[in-house]
Amino acid sequence: MEAKKVPLRKCLGCMCSFPKRDLARVVRTPEGNVILDKTGRANGRGAYICKSKECLKKAIKSKRVSRSLEVEIPDELYDALQRELEQIDE
Repeated sequence: MEAKKVPLRKCLGCMCSFPKRDLARVVRTPEGNVILDKTGRANGRGAYICKSKECLKKAIKSKRVSRSLEVEIPDELYDALQRELEQIDE
């Protein structure tokens, strides 16, 4: 019996590949809103980040999140994403 293929995604902070379910997904919805996708199935353009503060900080500092989602992200939204990631990590 063949093993099922595990989809890998690259973290925008550390640039390491991990299984998709181990990462948090940030999505730009078709309406232009940026949200944290807890289900992994929301419509829109997605980007993946490790569930750690350090990776989020690296991704913010290098502007990889806004570049990947092709939209400018305000600082308030980064703060909200950080709070939501902390809740998931607990």
